Amino acid sequence: MSTLYADIIVDISHEKLDRPFQYRVPEKLQEVLDVGMCVTIPFGKGNKLIKGYVIGIGKECNFDSARIKDIAGIVQEDVGVENKLVTLAGWIRRNYGSTMIQALRTVLPAKKSVKKLEHKRIERLMNREEIISLLGESERKKQTAKVRLLRELVEQDTIPYEWVTGKLGVAMATVRSLEKAGALRLVSQESYRNPVKLSATQDYRKHLSEGQLHIVEEVIRDYDHGQKGTYLIHGITGSGKTEVYIQLIEEMVSRGRQAIVLIPEIALTYQTLLRFYKRFGERVSVMNSTLSPGEKYDQCERAKKGEIDVIIGPRSALFTPFPNIGLIVIDEEHESSYKSEGTPKYHARETAMEVARLHGASVVLGSATPSMEAYFRASEGEYRLFKLSERLTGESLPQVYTVDLREELKSGNRSIFSRKLQELLADRLQKGEQSMLFLNRRGYAGFISCRSCGHVMKCPHCEVSLSEHKGGVLMCHYCGYQEPMPRLCPKCNSKYIMGFRAGTQQIEDKLKELFPGVRTLRMDADTTKSKDSYENILTAFANEEADVLIGTQMIVKGHDFPKVTLVGVLAADLSLSVGDYRAGERTFQLLTQAVGRAGRGQLPGEAVIQTYQPEHYSIVYAEKQDYESFYKEEILYRELGGYPPASHMLAVQIYAREEESGKCLAERLSSMVKSMVDIYEPAYKQPKIIGPSTAAIGKINDIFRFVFYVKHKEYETLIDIKDALEEKLQQWQLKNESVQFDFDPVNTL
Repeated sequence: MSTLYADIIVDISHEKLDRPFQYRVPEKLQEVLDVGMCVTIPFGKGNKLIKGYVIGIGKECNFDSARIKDIAGIVQEDVGVENKLVTLAGWIRRNYGSTMIQALRTVLPAKKSVKKLEHKRIERLMNREEIISLLGESERKKQTAKVRLLRELVEQDTIPYEWVTGKLGVAMATVRSLEKAGALRLVSQESYRNPVKLSATQDYRKHLSEGQLHIVEEVIRDYDHGQKGTYLIHGITGSGKTEVYIQLIEEMVSRGRQAIVLIPEIALTYQTLLRFYKRFGERVSVMNSTLSPGEKYDQCERAKKGEIDVIIGPRSALFTPFPNIGLIVIDEEHESSYKSEGTPKYHARETAMEVARLHGASVVLGSATPSMEAYFRASEGEYRLFKLSERLTGESLPQVYTVDLREELKSGNRSIFSRKLQELLADRLQKGEQSMLFLNRRGYAGFISCRSCGHVMKCPHCEVSLSEHKGGVLMCHYCGYQEPMPRLCPKCNSKYIMGFRAGTQQIEDKLKELFPGVRTLRMDADTTKSKDSYENILTAFANEEADVLIGTQMIVKGHDFPKVTLVGVLAADLSLSVGDYRAGERTFQLLTQAVGRAGRGQLPGEAVIQTYQPEHYSIVYAEKQDYESFYKEEILYRELGGYPPASHMLAVQIYAREEESGKCLAERLSSMVKSMVDIYEPAYKQPKIIGPSTAAIGKINDIFRFVFYVKHKEYETLIDIKDALEEKLQQWQLKNESVQFDFDPVNTL
């Protein structure tokens, strides 16, 4: 049996991750030792036995083998949160492609070097008469700082230190002097930072509908019988999915378990937190990128010590170090923000299932427009599907009007607002009701379309739109096909063929021209840069300080405003024309979610979808709010093209400082994969390779980018290919190039 060596870290913290120690794996442990395990090792000159975590196993020894010590043994008992996190990092490294260090940095809590928050107070030790006597003495000596502090101590026995140094202007030296005299003492108490700043809780219980109650009972029954499954709640907008989550979490908390609630956007944190806080009070907290390092660290410590039961946040909240997770909820599970764009490119949905496996927990996914992957797995029996098809208010879904912008142009209306939208906006302003205008900007600058007939320039080989590059060239980002930019539309010879240019600022200006005096709020990347900007804008709109909220994708995700009775979707088909196989799915989801913001209270809602392609199936089914029909048509396209979820896809992304070296590396790697294809029999089981070609954005910050794709039904086959490429890259030891792997990418590079 060949000798194996293990890389082991002894301190689970960010700053110590780059210092693993190498140990020999004894023969008796070679068959059982795995990445993530906790082991005992002899450490230092005295060979003191300490605990460490295995982060890698291999045959290569990086040091003098004579000086390498043996692992003493495997820690058999449950070693808690750290062990699970290291095991999870190993799973991420294997399933998504990265170094173990990168995976560990992803899952481990914030740095330990954050200074603890201290609360100081001054407590009176002398009785009131003694303090008055000391005050008189200080007045005679004209010790003004002492006088100010002693006067306060006459009235109260405890004073916050910040108030003493701030409001009273008393220096530390004066406090120490009185402390020495026995008049007072300075008490310091460490405390955790709490980012949740909400007023007192109130009971928020709602009577569950029959459908909601059925879901709660079934999930909990499965859990109590040891069946920890994954559940998909397909509930129309306004059907009460959040109340189901809250009830499920309450059941888990009563069983001594903790819960993680993932939301797709920081913009949703405040509204979601408010609903959970009313039920769980200070036992709920948040975790997101707007928190300070100190706040993040303290939430991790509170979670470890069992001081909180529920954490809410985007995908990174999944790694909150709870010791006993019982439930993971992923709300709006279809959102692309659940996929990490940095290495490792993990998806929160699959990673949540692995976290749940490690903890013996259940996973609940919820959406009005489930991802193709989730619905496909539910239809295959991998997930259990529940449906909520009625709004809690009893109101029907909004009345939707689809406006053909080609007809608007022909009739002389060149405004960004169709006549129907203008009419309904005027009506809402007159009634004092609120409206939302959604600009579907995803991919807005990339594609070329004709404003006269709606024709989109597409690749003849891949059935995706061509993107405009410098020099008047249109390019396909999947196969590299190119053609010159046309001057006239090839379908109708119109000169109105161009890329779309519009933004929320222009829409706001045009709206104010059309309706002088209209009160507006904008929510986009420019207006949400500060820490509390999301909360401030949403609170202002909820308090009816504006008539119209204008924004991009972030305004259509999960928000609930009872006075909103009109939603306008401007240029609905922009996301249709992105060069991406998910374009139809994204468009349907965005439109359905946007339309669903209207009529969520007692007032009926209406929506206007403005488009150049009213006949496209994603727009037709979004107008009808018909998910099942959309899914049936879309899954046929995925099966024919071999795209996820019908098949799996691995994107191999190459970055290089020199264009030629990057192109050469991409060709070498793709050729290597092509040479591996023959081992798969029969032929129909062979991986399909697309490319290599220049990436969608060929150069960023002087780094050239290339990509090729590998498709196969079996995810494990793609992992094997990734492993083979990683092994080869390790041998090559690249200096001016790097390679990343993206499984089932949600965005093209």
